[in-house]
Amino acid sequence: MELQAGDTFGRYELVSWLGRGGMAETWRAQLVGAAGVTKSVLIKKVLPEYADDEAFISMFISEARISATLSHGNVAQVFDFGQVEDEYFLAMEFVDGKPLDKVIKRAKKAGLGSLPIPVAVFIAMEMCRGLHYAHSRTDGSGQPLGIVHRDISPDNVLVSYEGQVKIVDFGIAKAQLLRGFKTEPGVVKGKYLFFSPEQARGEEVDARTDVWATGVVLYELLCAKLPVEGSPQTVMMKIAEGQIPAPTTLRPNLPKELNALVMQALAPDREQRFESSHAFGDALAEFLHAHYPRFSSLSLASLLRVLFRADLTHEGRELSVPKAFHDEARKWGEPSLAKILDAPPPEQVQTRRMVRAVAKPPPTETTQPDAPTVPTGPSRKALYGASAAGGLAVVGACLWFLVGSRSPQPVAQPAPVPQTVAVEAPAPK
Repeated sequence: MELQAGDTFGRYELVSWLGRGGMAETWRAQLVGAAGVTKSVLIKKVLPEYADDEAFISMFISEARISATLSHGNVAQVFDFGQVEDEYFLAMEFVDGKPLDKVIKRAKKAGLGSLPIPVAVFIAMEMCRGLHYAHSRTDGSGQPLGIVHRDISPDNVLVSYEGQVKIVDFGIAKAQLLRGFKTEPGVVKGKYLFFSPEQARGEEVDARTDVWATGVVLYELLCAKLPVEGSPQTVMMKIAEGQIPAPTTLRPNLPKELNALVMQALAPDREQRFESSHAFGDALAEFLHAHYPRFSSLSLASLLRVLFRADLTHEGRELSVPKAFHDEARKWGEPSLAKILDAPPPEQVQTRRMVRAVAKPPPTETTQPDAPTVPTGPSRKALYGASAAGGLAVVGACLWFLVGSRSPQPVAQPAPVPQTVAVEAPAPK
């Protein structure tokens, strides 16, 4: 059915259309209860063209059941899952903030480039907390569920204006990726940049694959660049052989101990990585508390409010930034950040907050905000460019030859209702 803002979708009232991804479209909505009580949610609706894909729907339902059981401060929660006129949907918790990929872009646009060290470390540490919770989940008899996200990237991490860090699309990533790999060679566009060596080889993955991807995200936060870029063949060859430049080659002032932590997370041999996200998170916490003891979620919240204050002002909102944050941030040794802090506040253009519906494009258009999840995607996908014409068959053959013929050389030690973002939520999966 063709939906518009103001329509009723099941027991939800649609507020505004947020975007369309490769397999779903997202809406900001609200659940209206008794006595006028409302709750903001994000609706992720599977596109009609995939409604008859039995294999995908079966996997989608199976994984949705698992993700709906997750309840942790660093995992966006799935509140509801069901069907409305044969259309499957997830209702997720709505997060007032921004996707991490937008935070990265805004930092670059503001002249900051890479994120301040404590900010990057804190975000990765919080990601590890959420991942370990999911990795360690068991069923009723105590048997491990073996949950692996498989699709950790800045697009699937949300940062709220309160300083919360939440991972989205837990469980759903498996359904999307598996279907994509079988039928859409282009699905690797953008995503292969975060693949672990074993994932790129098509081998069975475990929690250490998410450790790898978290390491890649941390690398990008610290260096404003991914450790390896290029075509799928080039990237997969380099990661299989451990050809990953140490973060200090791009950011020389990075503390040696932090450089070592990143490189351990990115060890080609999973046996050489951190044994779990918990271990990685603890190591990051130890570094953070030793070097930046005052840093907290409030520090992250304040930085986000500074970076996006023009957006907030445009929405008619004022979120305070404590003066103590300015003093704290100046001690991070980031001259460009000091300039941002000293910049005059944007002119107030509205006197009250307004939630404006985004004009939904014609059905023939494919519009994807900022979160690439499948074949055709927005920002990050466009950024990384088209994947090789040979498709996955060629990539797989290449990797099989590369990895099968020689073992990885040592690194120079150098995967509801999740929360999403206010007004600019990550594109649906």
